[in-house]
Amino acid sequence: MLFVLTGALVSCGKDKGDNPPPPTNTALYFPPVSGTEWQSLTPASQGWNETQLNDLYTYLQSKNTKAFIILKGGKIVAEKYFGTFTADSVWYWASAGKTMTAMLVGITQQEGLLNINTRSSQYLGRGWTSLPVLKEDLITVRHQLTMTTGLDDAVPDNDCTTPSCLIYKADAGTRWAYHNAPYTMLDKVVENASGLSYNAYYQQKIRNPIGMNGGWLRNGYNNILYSNARSMARFGLLLLNKGKWDQTSILTDSNYFNAQVNTSQALNPSYGYLTWLNGKSTFMAPIFQTVFPGMLVSNAPADMYCALGKNDQKVYVVPSQKLVVIRMGDSAGLPALAMSSFDNELWGRLKQVIGY
Repeated sequence: MLFVLTGALVSCGKDKGDNPPPPTNTALYFPPVSGTEWQSLTPASQGWNETQLNDLYTYLQSKNTKAFIILKGGKIVAEKYFGTFTADSVWYWASAGKTMTAMLVGITQQEGLLNINTRSSQYLGRGWTSLPVLKEDLITVRHQLTMTTGLDDAVPDNDCTTPSCLIYKADAGTRWAYHNAPYTMLDKVVENASGLSYNAYYQQKIRNPIGMNGGWLRNGYNNILYSNARSMARFGLLLLNKGKWDQTSILTDSNYFNAQVNTSQALNPSYGYLTWLNGKSTFMAPIFQTVFPGMLVSNAPADMYCALGKNDQKVYVVPSQKLVVIRMGDSAGLPALAMSSFDNELWGRLKQVIGY
């Protein structure tokens, strides 16, 4: 069961006396928007256990990893590519792209183009679901951001975004379920509110200002973000700095950002706006309607929040440690969902490397 594999594993660590304490750094570093320059730090300078780091690389390779990056204060302390994958290789984010969508929705709202507390049908048109009007009108953009639309995720294809697939299960706001289709419809919300294609809006508001590459590609009903690993790390650094890239404000609405990375509803305290949260007393997981006790990732720092995607695409952000950790690759093992046992296994090993 998923709860055995994630939250309930025993934490493991190292003797913090093995290495000197890392130096204290206050300001975040941001790489230039153009070019390949990116300052780095040695693991030894941070007091990290280099033997354990090399063991971590061996473990990552055994778990089908393609790219792995650790930023400390914005600077690269670890960067490793496996097999034929390189720094220029592009890979899919899967559901880790949801967190990008949440930020794009926040930007659209700060520009006065939408209000997340407005009914979704104002942006999608009446009849975007098969629900009676009174039930459909209960669904707001905020419900789409928080996985609480009440639409039935047990339909034969919960990626399907046609009205016949979007059927009533419960009133909006009364049930949490990890349901792709209502999330995917946020693309149309942003497009219809902004008047731009989703890719164009992403490029204009986030990709180009922070120096990312890649874009969104349609695959069936899904819209999937692709980029290289350093672009994923750039987005993680943007999250770490609360929506600001160096001196450039990307998401200026601090209330929205704080809501994105904090509990968004009472049903699943470990979920913000399309963002997973650690350190809560309980969590719900994809597929299950069970409330599991404990933190999402017991080996990780309690203040961590993250973007998680199928087959273990990961953007982990730890404000207390000024850490961003990126993992791209094929599935590290079953279940091949946004969450897996890999999260806790990886952080058990990272604890031995970093010694937090």
